[in-house]
Amino acid sequence: MADPIKLYPPKPSKVYFFGTCLVDMFYPDAGMAGIQLLEREGIEVIFPQDQTCCGQPAFTSGYHDEARAVAKTQLGLFPEDYPIVVPSGSCGGMMRKHYPDLFKGTEDEVRAAEVAGRIWELTDFLLNVCHIKLKDVGEPTTVAMHTSCSARREMGVAEVGPKLLGQLDNVNLVEQVRAEECCGFGGTFAIRHPEISGAMVSEKVDALVDTGARDFVTTDCGCLMNIHGYAEKNQKAMSGQHILSFLWGRTGGDKGEPS
Repeated sequence: MADPIKLYPPKPSKVYFFGTCLVDMFYPDAGMAGIQLLEREGIEVIFPQDQTCCGQPAFTSGYHDEARAVAKTQLGLFPEDYPIVVPSGSCGGMMRKHYPDLFKGTEDEVRAAEVAGRIWELTDFLLNVCHIKLKDVGEPTTVAMHTSCSARREMGVAEVGPKLLGQLDNVNLVEQVRAEECCGFGGTFAIRHPEISGAMVSEKVDALVDTGARDFVTTDCGCLMNIHGYAEKNQKAMSGQHILSFLWGRTGGDKGEPS
């Protein structure tokens, strides 16, 4: 049976945008870039003002009742039948893959499953629903890419970032030897197991540096914070950016043309 996440809908006129906590608090430029890329494709973006956390930190820590309470407040934010786009494979994976089980047997079971079925990781949506075409207006550069575990394994979008970057004529994408390995962030994992997390991110940063690139992009802000923060603290020659910010900048921002 085909994974329903790959049954792409026609390009819609409107979408809901779920911003995520890390975008909201630390990387608002990534959220704005995602919204602007969608708007440039002719899509109206609706941002529910009452959105908070998807509930993943509590869920992955084993506090399912608390996670359900947080997640329940999100279920009523998307009343119309529009796709819900998320600039994070991690939060997207929580909402798409885990909401149905989290609410199974509750009064919100049907609504949770319906919301989950409309969740899309944003780069996947841009490539495979909007069929975005990118025109590179930047100077030649070389970048590496890190795809989060959730984006790769839960949302199934490991190939999307490279395909988008491949549209940029002046961008040379180099692959790290640890492409499929975790950066060590893992939400609360980095807090509960700091020594293990630190060893993992150290190996990840070394792998990125060994590519010869001095810049990397990623689809998730948690990975971005962890990798870039470690590199900066340890004076490694590696700087990071969310892929949405990178794509928006490389295509000239609002000077770019819609697909």
